[in-house]
Amino acid sequence: MVMAELPLDQVRTLLAVVDEGTFDAAAAALHVTPSAVSQRVKALEQRTGRVLLMRTKPARPTESGQAVVRFARQLAALEREVRSELGAADDGSPARLPIAVNADSLATWFLPALTQVPQDLPVCFELHREDEAHTATLLREGQVMAAVSSAVEPVAGCTVRPLGLARYLPSAHPEFVARRLSDGPLEECLPQAPVIVFDRRDELQDGFVRKLTDGARGASRMRHYVPTSEGFCDAVAAGLGWGLVPEQQALPLYRSGDLVGFAPDRPLDVPLYWQQWKLDVPALALVAEAVAAAAARSLHGPE
Repeated sequence: MVMAELPLDQVRTLLAVVDEGTFDAAAAALHVTPSAVSQRVKALEQRTGRVLLMRTKPARPTESGQAVVRFARQLAALEREVRSELGAADDGSPARLPIAVNADSLATWFLPALTQVPQDLPVCFELHREDEAHTATLLREGQVMAAVSSAVEPVAGCTVRPLGLARYLPSAHPEFVARRLSDGPLEECLPQAPVIVFDRRDELQDGFVRKLTDGARGASRMRHYVPTSEGFCDAVAAGLGWGLVPEQQALPLYRSGDLVGFAPDRPLDVPLYWQQWKLDVPALALVAEAVAAAAARSLHGPE
């Protein structure tokens, strides 16, 4: 079956539903009725012969819908650039630049990078916080145009450049070390000691213990989940457990005595990469350069 051409108003409507989360919110953003939004999405699904949208709250694109969402977002970016080059008037709204970034980068070096982007640039940043191992998924789904990722393999249609190594230091409160990590070899004490974990997809601490024990053990089942970078660091400093703390957050607490490194010769380095769509969009290029420069100042280079 030959697929019919995709009407641009229907494509833009699908993108609006995904971005806004509901048909009603998309209708408000597009200045049409919710019924019109629903009709456009249904018409687009009929044209493609695929279900493009999961009618959940928030609405999510299906695998087929992801391809249309990527096309819609790329089309919107290119259209804005063409209008700018032609000097054509638009509605005056700034460009929206969705970026996926992991929580630790967001809490340390990434926001200063955005301050180096020219402030007169008519662009609004929409940051999606996601684990660095999963940010590439948001690129693949078309939800973001760029991402800080631990994936070296580029997502289809994207370029990738290395940013550097994010260093994590095995850390704990001094009293915690004396109480839980001083009764024997570290490879015996650490797997039994309470641990701080970001969320259930955070594998840093388990990976560290497996490496320490040659794969024999993981981190303790006595684990506290603290799903913010700042809260994670505070929980370790409070003595609730040990954790791998980003170097930039750990060093000031080492100097104050609130944290100590219990394995100073075993830092954990996570390589980070910048992935972005292959689009000739000046705003995206400026952001990429600012991010790369900030990463060069804040992250470690390759060994």
